[in-house]
Amino acid sequence: MKFFILTKRSIISMAVCLFIAVLAGVISIGAVANSTETAAQPREIPIYCVDTQEKKVALSFDAAWGNEQTEHLLNILDEYNVKTTFFLVGDWVEKFPDSVKEIANRGHDVENHSNTHPYMTQLSESKMNEEIKECNKKIEELTGKCPTLFRAPYGDYNNAVVKAVKANNMYCMQWDVDSLDWKDPSPQQIVKNITDKIKCGSIILMHNGAANTPEALPMVIEAIQAEGYEIVPVSQIVPQGNYTTDANGMMHISSEGADESSTQPDNNN
Repeated sequence: MKFFILTKRSIISMAVCLFIAVLAGVISIGAVANSTETAAQPREIPIYCVDTQEKKVALSFDAAWGNEQTEHLLNILDEYNVKTTFFLVGDWVEKFPDSVKEIANRGHDVENHSNTHPYMTQLSESKMNEEIKECNKKIEELTGKCPTLFRAPYGDYNNAVVKAVKANNMYCMQWDVDSLDWKDPSPQQIVKNITDKIKCGSIILMHNGAANTPEALPMVIEAIQAEGYEIVPVSQIVPQGNYTTDANGMMHISSEGADESSTQPDNNN
């Protein structure tokens, strides 16, 4: 028969092992609790498109860098009597104030694309707010109208970004149809990229500085209109009232009593 003699050293070792085991259990329980809490938080999704039966689509242009083609694009839009939305970066607004005024004077929406074109998800909450507010201020000073729509640079967003936009009484916008004009495809391919995907309530992404966009734009407008769609600014396709966005980013008007996180911005603030 074997006997085990508990020495002072063995008792201390056993106590240390027991403490480590208990600590590991506490950490494990805490991790599970945190993951459960995170999973329970609703995902904030921007507006990619709108739930509507009307044959309307919104055409939008992002402007962050150059300005060589803006006047040409505006002339084409005038020729077809089409109004669109320009999402402008604050730095671009500072460099090209006359173009900002011209976009607004010709009846197009002038909206917010951040102040310096950063990856918004990499910013603190205060920096997110600074990016939104500074761009709004610059645009309002030139146009007399504060933007109500925000599009994150690179389409980069998370819950914090969407919440920051809503906290500034704005809609957080994306797109469901990418022309991919920024990759410099042929004008014909740009048209195909759009017409293959549009549907009622689509929001189309183009850029003011892509090489083949001016040549493609007349064909894009004609192709969209040939399918029976009316082209409108983003603000005219976004419905008024309480709303929700589904998992695909489609905006739906919700029933009365929708929670605060899914209501439209109060543009009177």
